Formats: sequence, C-alpha cells, structure tokens
Amino acid sequence: MSNVFKAISDPTRREVLHLLRNGPLSAGELSEHFPVSKPTMSAHFAVLREADLVEANKQGKSVIYRLKMSVLEDALLGFTGALGLKLGQPTPPPSKEQKS
Repeated sequence: MSNVFKAISDPTRREVLHLLRNGPLSAGELSEHFPVSKPTMSAHFAVLREADLVEANKQGKSVIYRLKMSVLEDALLGFTGALGLKLGQPTPPPSKEQKS
C-alpha cells in the first residue's frame, strides 16, 4: 500500500492516472501533456509500474500504458479500513473529546 501512496503523492503521476482513465495511451502520448523531459516521465512511469497502478505493454517501438484501477481501489479500501472508516456510510461526528 505504501508504494501506491508514494505513487499518487506526485501531481504529475496523478494526472497520468487521470489521463489513463479514458483508455490506454502510449508513453509518447502521455508525455505530450507534461512540460518535462522524457527521462523524467520515464521515472514517473517506473514509480507507477512499481506500485502496480499501470500495466505497460510494448507494441512495436511504443510502450502502451493501461490503468489498473483495481489496485488503486484495493489500496484506498485498505487505507479507509485502517482508519476505521467504512465506505458508503456517513462518518460519525467527532466526540466531545476529539473536539477539544
């Protein structure tokens, strides 16, 4: 889970994930959206792959990235569970002790 949160802590990587929500894109297509060098984007892609948030497949000379939404969902569910929260249920108001 820590790899997932490390990956999504960066705004560039969050934007890559957002772009991939609409479907697979090549590394070049993704890179066009950012004013950074190709090596910098490669490093971002590596972090996303390490966190298992994206799948990369080589097609000819291109690398095609696909979002692995289930991994992100599992990490978020684990995180909310660790905090004692249940998704889909309202969060109880803080107790008097928590307000102080």
